[in-house]
Amino acid sequence: MARGHPSRFASSCRGTAAIEYAIIVPALLTFMLGIMDVGRLMWTYSTLYRAVEAAARCGAVNVTDCASTAQIQNEAVAEAWGLTVASSAFTVATLACGVQVTVTYSFTFTIPGFSAITLGPTACHPK
Repeated sequence: MARGHPSRFASSCRGTAAIEYAIIVPALLTFMLGIMDVGRLMWTYSTLYRAVEAAARCGAVNVTDCASTAQIQNEAVAEAWGLTVASSAFTVATLACGVQVTVTYSFTFTIPGFSAITLGPTACHPK
């Protein structure tokens, strides 16, 4: 084989880029969707924690607006902006630590094959 002549393999590399692209794109898209899902999961947990924290504080401090369990649950729903959470998902209890609010929320991933996970942040505020 002479130096200046292309080898017989050089002419058969025309479709390699398309094949490599077809192999890499699904893995890359799955990875990117996974990163976005983890971000959504973290945002959802943070929002739910903020909602139970605000509701527990309202129940402990603001006795006029959050005197009953239903009012504390409504406060938690109002604080969980961006999420659709029923007021019945929030449980309120008066414990030794003060007013404790807990939420149970089912988070669904957008990537197929992953089952939903249950998030359950809890906050307690002393009276």
